[in-house]
Amino acid sequence: MEQKIMEVLRRMQAILDEACLRDLKTVLQVVFEGCEISQEKRELRVPDRSWAIDLEEYLMSKALEGKSPGTVDRYRYELQRLLSYVNKAVRDITEGDISGYMRAYKAIRQVSNQTLKNVRAVYSSFFAWLRDRDRIRRNPMALVEAIKVEQKIRKPYTDEEREMLLRNCSTLRDKAMMEFFYSTAVRVSELVTLNRDDIRFTSKDLIVFGKGSKERRVYLNDRTNLYMKEYLDSRTDGSPALIVSIRRPHSRLSKTGIEDIIRRTGQRAGVEKAHPHRFRRTSLTNALNRGMPLQEAMVMAGHAKPETTMGYCTVDQEGVKYHHQKYLSA
Repeated sequence: MEQKIMEVLRRMQAILDEACLRDLKTVLQVVFEGCEISQEKRELRVPDRSWAIDLEEYLMSKALEGKSPGTVDRYRYELQRLLSYVNKAVRDITEGDISGYMRAYKAIRQVSNQTLKNVRAVYSSFFAWLRDRDRIRRNPMALVEAIKVEQKIRKPYTDEEREMLLRNCSTLRDKAMMEFFYSTAVRVSELVTLNRDDIRFTSKDLIVFGKGSKERRVYLNDRTNLYMKEYLDSRTDGSPALIVSIRRPHSRLSKTGIEDIIRRTGQRAGVEKAHPHRFRRTSLTNALNRGMPLQEAMVMAGHAKPETTMGYCTVDQEGVKYHHQKYLSA
C-alpha cells in the first residue's frame, strides 16, 4: 500500500506543492489504513523524459518567433508539468491523458475556466508544432474538449472615474503615469521598460516596443504632455527610467509596483477594479466610439487582428441608439 501511495504522490508532483503533497499523503494513509492491494503483475515505472528535446526545440522556435521571455517561461512551466505527469513519449500521448490531467489541474488548483483555456492553448500550440514536423502521427488536442468561458463585459473607466483617480493621486508622478496610460494605450509591461529620453516632447510622441519585439509609435495628448514634462522636470535623480520610485535610490518601477499604485489610488477614489490595463481598454473604447477608424486603433494598440482590438471596445449604447434612429427610423 505504501508503494502505491508514493506512486500517487509522484504523479501529483507536477500539480501540488510540497505542503499539499504532505497533506495528500496523510489523507491517503488514513483512507487506506487496513486495506490491501493484490496485483498479478508488479512493474517498475521509470520516469520518461524523452520529451525534453522536443520541448526545448519548441521553446526555441517560440523565442525565435519573437515571444517574450516571460511567455516562453510560461510555456515551459505548463508543458513540463503536463509531460511529467503523463510520463510518456510525445508520440504515445493520447487525448485521454491530456483531458485527465486538465480535469485534475482544475479540481486541485481551483483555477477559472479562462485560466484553463489559456493552458489548453499552450498544449495546442505544442502538439500542433510536433504534428507539423511529423514528430507525432496525430494531434491529440484535436479531440480534447474545448473550454467554455463566460463572456464578461469588462467596463472601461468612465470620464468621472478617471477624474476621481486623478484627484486622489498622491504624487505628480502618479498623475503623469495615469494620463500617459490613457493617452498612449500602452501595456504596463511596455511602460516599465521606457526611459525618459524616449519621449519627444516637441512632436509629442515616442516609440514603444511591444509584444513580439514589434515597435509602434504612440502619441501624447496635450494634458499628458504637460503632466509628464512637469513630472520629469521635478525629478532630481539620475535614473534614465521614465517612471521611478519616490524613495531613494529612485529605482525603476516594476509592473507590480505600478499595479499597486493604481489599485491603492482606486481605493482612495472609490473606483472599483482600478488597474493599469483598464486604461488601455478605456483608450481604445473611447477612440473607436468617438470615430477613430478601426485600422488606426489597431496600430495604436499594436494589434495584428481587428477582432483583438474590438475585444477591448465596449460599445456606446447611446451611439447605437443615435445611429439606429438615423439609419433605421423609416
